[in-house]
Amino acid sequence: MTTPSSPTSAWRPGMPGGDTFPSGPAGHPSPPSGDGSGPGVGPPTVTIGSYPDYPSAQRVVDYLADNRFPVEHTAIVGTNLTLVETVLGRMTTGRAALVGAGSGAWFGLFIGLLFGIFTGGNWIAVVLAGLVIGAIWGAVFGAVTHAMTGGRRDFTSASSLRAGQYAVIVDQQYSEQARQLLGRMHTPAPTHQRG
Repeated sequence: MTTPSSPTSAWRPGMPGGDTFPSGPAGHPSPPSGDGSGPGVGPPTVTIGSYPDYPSAQRVVDYLADNRFPVEHTAIVGTNLTLVETVLGRMTTGRAALVGAGSGAWFGLFIGLLFGIFTGGNWIAVVLAGLVIGAIWGAVFGAVTHAMTGGRRDFTSASSLRAGQYAVIVDQQYSEQARQLLGRMHTPAPTHQRG
């Protein structure tokens, strides 16, 4: 029989022995270093620009690389992440069977090719048999799996993470060099007038 632990037996910071963390399932944890915001991951960094989309941030890093900047000291950081699930269409038992048949056909083709290599006879028949059997089993499993959901998910979708903003950050020691290069990137090329 277990007895409830008293409040005084629980671990709290500031108690005798409170400078150490209680051990957990993975063992005894170490306290966070620095300001407690997380582990130190290298030298300090500086944000040299923020962009509304990833291609713009990628263009900046590509420009730095083209100008012989040590891009191994840069990173693109997405902030304000949003999970977007795009609904692609309605899922019926027939469509689930069709998708399953396609997947099964690929697997059956692979198995048929594998067995066909070691067959002394008609290897094309072995490959075709693997493809057909894989498609049939895939269709059956696809339909059964969809039927087992009980109509709780009658649609197909694709999930993606999107960031609201993309920051290009550089190690602090290279920040001035990166800013100078970016200043040249945004300056329009001089035009020559004919006189």
